[in-house]
Amino acid sequence: MELGIVVAVVVLAIVALIIIAKLAIVVPQQSAFVVERLGRFAGVRDAGFHILVPFVDVVRYRHSLKEMALDIPEQICITRDNVQVAVDGVLYLKVLNPERASYGIADYVFAISQLAQTTLRSEIGKIDLDRTFEERTNINAAVVSEIDKATDPWGVKVLRYEIKNITPPKDVLAAMEKQMRAEREKRAVILTSEGERDAVINAAEGDKQQVIKASEAKKQQQINEAEGQAAAILTVAGATAEGLRLVASATQEPGGLQALQLRVAEQWVAQFGQLAKAGNTLIVPANVGDVAGMIATAMSAIKASSPQPPR
Repeated sequence: MELGIVVAVVVLAIVALIIIAKLAIVVPQQSAFVVERLGRFAGVRDAGFHILVPFVDVVRYRHSLKEMALDIPEQICITRDNVQVAVDGVLYLKVLNPERASYGIADYVFAISQLAQTTLRSEIGKIDLDRTFEERTNINAAVVSEIDKATDPWGVKVLRYEIKNITPPKDVLAAMEKQMRAEREKRAVILTSEGERDAVINAAEGDKQQVIKASEAKKQQQINEAEGQAAAILTVAGATAEGLRLVASATQEPGGLQALQLRVAEQWVAQFGQLAKAGNTLIVPANVGDVAGMIATAMSAIKASSPQPPR
């Protein structure tokens, strides 16, 4: 009898545990549980403690509300210029509506993965091979835009898509490498020729500036020499004029004419003496001995040119 009571208590305890397990659930943070009641949608349970109706309410779907990264397998795409490239990527998505994610589609992860592959093939087919590497940003944006339109009824938001690798065939890679090497060599030749051209231009410009500076210096030198000669002529002329004025003034003083006669005689004798030293040929005036006559002739010319004193 006592054994039967113990067995009944144990059975009741097990049933109670089962009922409690069916009755209470704890939903983790950033998660959502979809509950069905007798096979029909009964609501979404957010994070926290919830009580269910035993044997009536059932947790049918469990969704994580965190952002997920979905790896898109590598696939062969054909570019617009008919070149096959292998492309893979990663897709980031997030469940916004657990009800739609549960009943809108059977497996949204698989569906989004397939849709990403088909959309990527379509976008790659619109551009040439040379542009696939530089158009990654535009391709990513186009894939996200197209997938997001399809996943809106599923309650899933596609946040972004990133291409990981674009791998052309080996022969295409070899051709691209040769093309890049030729382009680099071309740029090097162009840069070298431009450098040589600039050097020649700079040298010619330097020679031009040197000639200009030399001519300007020569011009300035000639100007300075001309100004110096003009100044010297003016100085000599001024000194000569001043000397003549002094001589003229001296002749008006007592004894001035006698001094002038003596000076003329000295100059005549001196110049006549120089004639004998100048060469073998000697030109002698007809009246060599008439020194007094020559002095008188010179004095007559001086008196004629001198101003007469007032009477």
